[in-house]
Amino acid sequence: MQNQLISGKRLGRQALLFPLCLVLYEFSTYIGNDMIQPGMLVVVEQFQAGNEWVPTSMTAYLAGGMFLQWLLGPLSDRIGRRPVMLTGVVWFILTCLATLLAQNIEQFTALRFLQGISLCFIGAVGYAAIQESFDEAVCIKITALMANVALIAPLLGPLVGAAWIHIAPWETMFVLFAALATVSFFGLQKAMPETATRMGETLSIKALGRDYALVLKNYRFVAGALATGFVSLPLLAWIAQSPVIIISGEQASTYEYGMLQVPIFGALIVGNLVLAKLTSRRTVRWLIIAGGWPIAAGLILAAAATVVSSHAYLWMTAGLSLYAFGIGLANAGLVRLTLFASDMSKGTVSAAMGMLQMLIFTVGIEVSKHAYQLGGNGLFSLFNLLNGVIWLGLMTYFLWNKSVGNSQQ
Repeated sequence: MQNQLISGKRLGRQALLFPLCLVLYEFSTYIGNDMIQPGMLVVVEQFQAGNEWVPTSMTAYLAGGMFLQWLLGPLSDRIGRRPVMLTGVVWFILTCLATLLAQNIEQFTALRFLQGISLCFIGAVGYAAIQESFDEAVCIKITALMANVALIAPLLGPLVGAAWIHIAPWETMFVLFAALATVSFFGLQKAMPETATRMGETLSIKALGRDYALVLKNYRFVAGALATGFVSLPLLAWIAQSPVIIISGEQASTYEYGMLQVPIFGALIVGNLVLAKLTSRRTVRWLIIAGGWPIAAGLILAAAATVVSSHAYLWMTAGLSLYAFGIGLANAGLVRLTLFASDMSKGTVSAAMGMLQMLIFTVGIEVSKHAYQLGGNGLFSLFNLLNGVIWLGLMTYFLWNKSVGNSQQ
């Protein structure tokens, strides 16, 4: 039976314990990607592989994040969110420790894929439970605040990772990731509520296909899910490709590489803080539209600067920082409206949304890698701008009905 939604008046320390435990797990999976990226140049050197494997590591990680979403959401609807979520945490711990046994770049990349499967549990299970536990205004505020904690990973990850490889073997990073996930396991075991709405129902492939067909026939949901993927892709492409762009391409130090992440992810955090402050004052629609302006302006600035001068990476960083602020302001509201664009159980809806996003990320990061190899920073930034244009078209369709997102709680 679904728990009653928790409103702002009932929100207290006990209610926040579950989201905090979830975000610790999310943080451990995110830093499992962001912290190792600056170390990937050392990894490929140790395994005697080329630099093209640097972004491929992240591609494999995100491909894993798409692999089981189709199953985990509906499965958690029927057997419970708690047991599925806790299983995911244990899986992440074991696959991180297994990385210590990798003997070549192929084994390492395969283990990155297996680690990435742990991402499936965050959206399809954990965030579905969050959406089911809190009302709209409180949920958006919690999501934004959780995002700030999770975003410490891409903010600190490159800096810590760049320093880590100078003082310890890169393999020890995975011991750290496993340790953080272990703490989150015990927290989730204690605090996570059970919010699944279809407990006891039989899970069949036929029923599963029917459920997903109903979700994907909702074109407004599909537009929203695709929009969240395309608008986030430039940020993911930057995380994947920036070690090659900054360290190999511009001959900067690992310290300079880490420092260049600060304005981008700092702006993302500021955007989320502004969102949390404005949620009770503005409609979700207003927040999404307001975030669209810096998103567009930032991507245009980055593209224009690097087309004029391929080595204008500081201007590209400035443009991506402006874009990141817009993401922080707009994305939590868009996620909420997209999840509730369909009446299907939220485990299935969240899984469908996650699969569409991860498909965009997996393919998009590889395309961005080839764009950089063919045309340097200019073509890389133009590809990012193209994603912004696609997002704009999808959002025009998603928000075409002026009543969408206009209720204020």
